[in-house]
Amino acid sequence: MNVWAAVPVKTFAVAKHRLASLLTPAQRSALAAAMLEDVLSALAAAQLGGIMVNTEDAAAAALARRFGAVVVAEDARDGHTAAVAAMARILGARGTSAMLALPGDIPRVTAAELEQVCAAGRRPPPAFAIVPAHDELGSNAVLVAPPDAVPLRFGDDSFFPHLDAARRHGVEPVVVKLPGIALDIDRPEDVYALLRAKPALPSRAVRLLAEMRLTAD
Repeated sequence: MNVWAAVPVKTFAVAKHRLASLLTPAQRSALAAAMLEDVLSALAAAQLGGIMVNTEDAAAAALARRFGAVVVAEDARDGHTAAVAAMARILGARGTSAMLALPGDIPRVTAAELEQVCAAGRRPPPAFAIVPAHDELGSNAVLVAPPDAVPLRFGDDSFFPHLDAARRHGVEPVVVKLPGIALDIDRPEDVYALLRAKPALPSRAVRLLAEMRLTAD
């Protein structure tokens, strides 16, 4: 199965506003870049057909290209759902057999976890595999084969709606629970959970938070 990762990326300067009580705008921008680097590093190490990043941010685009990603900007300013839908159209038109949509703010993701998601979706199409967020409300990775088999709609409460959408389109979803992918960094409590997480990973985001003198306590 030829799986392409699809990563929508907001402009770094406006990223992670829900961390405003903890980090300055410059720190939030730097954290968004560091987390994206962690995600791209895991994607580059996984057995994937390719990586696509949808962004209008020049720094994010340059970082993505360093990891061999194809960069597009179609509907990038219209939100996460629209950016993923655009990549599904592009990948579908290219004949890609499957799309793995995931955000750029899951710094504990590993290549091994990504390959577990791909394995879960490795069945005759149409196929659908999903990794919920740690609160089982959000959808932190969704594999769809083919890319347009199930329309995706992201948000704070998208996990169960995605299960319903898959079933409405005749696909029984496979749920895969993976701790690295599950931890997305949106709120201050997520930052502290990242700092407390064991075993520690060689994460650029964690190193950056340490440089900011943030601790798990």
